[in-house]
Formats: sequence, C-alpha cells, structure tokens
Amino acid sequence: MSTGELLSIEPLELKFPFELKKQISCSLLLSNKTDNYVAFKVKTTNPKKYCVRPNTGVVSPRSTCDVIVTMQAQKEAPPDMQCKDKFLLQSVKTNDGATPKDITPEVFNKEAGNVVEECKLRVVYVSPPQPPSPVPEGSEEGSSPRGSVMENGNVNGAEFSNAAKAFSEQLEPQERSAEARSLILKLTEEKNKANQQSNRLRQELELLKRQGSKSRGGVSILFVIIVGLIGLLLGYLMKKS
Repeated sequence: MSTGELLSIEPLELKFPFELKKQISCSLLLSNKTDNYVAFKVKTTNPKKYCVRPNTGVVSPRSTCDVIVTMQAQKEAPPDMQCKDKFLLQSVKTNDGATPKDITPEVFNKEAGNVVEECKLRVVYVSPPQPPSPVPEGSEEGSSPRGSVMENGNVNGAEFSNAAKAFSEQLEPQERSAEARSLILKLTEEKNKANQQSNRLRQELELLKRQGSKSRGGVSILFVIIVGLIGLLLGYLMKKS
C-alpha cells in the first residue's frame, strides 16, 4: 500500500493471472485520506496493451474509488513470465465539488505550479489459480483420499475406511447398471422361451383337433355301413318269408 499525503493506493503491484488468448483484469483501490477533493490520472508505458477504467477521475473527501485495469488477450507468453510494463498514478488537490469532466491535462502540469503526487506501479504475472481437487465425502479436509502412512509404516485405518467407502460409492452406480442390464437380458431370454413353448403347444393342440375330427368322421361312416347292411339283411329276410 502506498501512503501518500493525498491518496492511499492498494496494491502497488498489478498481479495478472496470465493466460493466453484471454482478457485478464485486476483492480486498484484509491482512498482519499484528506478533506479535499483529489483528482487522479493513470498512465502506462504500454497503452495499447491495457485498458484502464476510469483512467482519470475525482475522489471525494474521505472516500474511495475502484480502478479496473484490463490486459488485452495475449497471443504468446513473455520470456520467463517477466513483464516490464509499468503504471504511473498521479494525484493532485482540486476544487471542491469537482467532477471528472473538470479534469484536464493542465491539472497535472507541474510546471504550472501544481503539487502532483506520483506513485509507480509494476506489473507481475502470476500462475492462474488451479481448481480445487475434490475431497471425498467423509474425509477430513486436507487429507489424502488414499489414506496416509504413519511413521511405523501402518496405514491410518479411519482414512483408509473413508477412502474405501468413497470408492465403493463411486462404483455402486456402475454395478447397479450392470445388474440391471443382466436382469433385462435374462427376462428377454425367458420371454423368448415362453413364446416358443406357447407356439409349440398351439401347434400340438391344432394337431390333436385334426386327429379328433378324422376320428369322429370315421365312426360315422362305419355306423352308416352297419345300418345299411342290417337294412339289406332285413329286406332279404322279409322277401324270403
């Protein structure tokens, strides 16, 4: 933090979590420690690379102002992740009730007798934050899901149990899915067998019906023949008598 007479600036290093082909932003907090209106202006050695909003403004007495610095997307990383870009923040007392529209370049002209405070800020590239690793349910924060090995070479039983539980919970959906597929296949096979048996029984029933109808037809013809013979015999006997 810079503790000038007019403004406190935090931080003094603009830290960008560098990533290729991605815009990255960081913020500055300007605090007016006086009872006066303070105008400020932000300059950079590489204006095409950075966008500052607002780059000029007024901080009311005993108040704060946020400044957002955005680095444009970069196509390649600098050597050794070192950045030589710098920023300069100028501040000066201004008239009471002044607004950003009242701020002109002349306000920061030292040759005109204005007392201008200056603070230099450097740019630092840092590694982007890594996503947190998932912690298995039931295990303590910061402990390894595989369990820790104690000094005497024995595995911590509680942590091992928690890890085994978490691992089994992950496998349960897969096992259930496999059991469901096996059950579906088994039911399908049984259904096919039942259909085959039903067709076989239907065919046997039709065959029995055909045999029965032939059997009934044969009895009727024999009966007619017998009746006819009896009739002829009776007729013969009656003629003879």
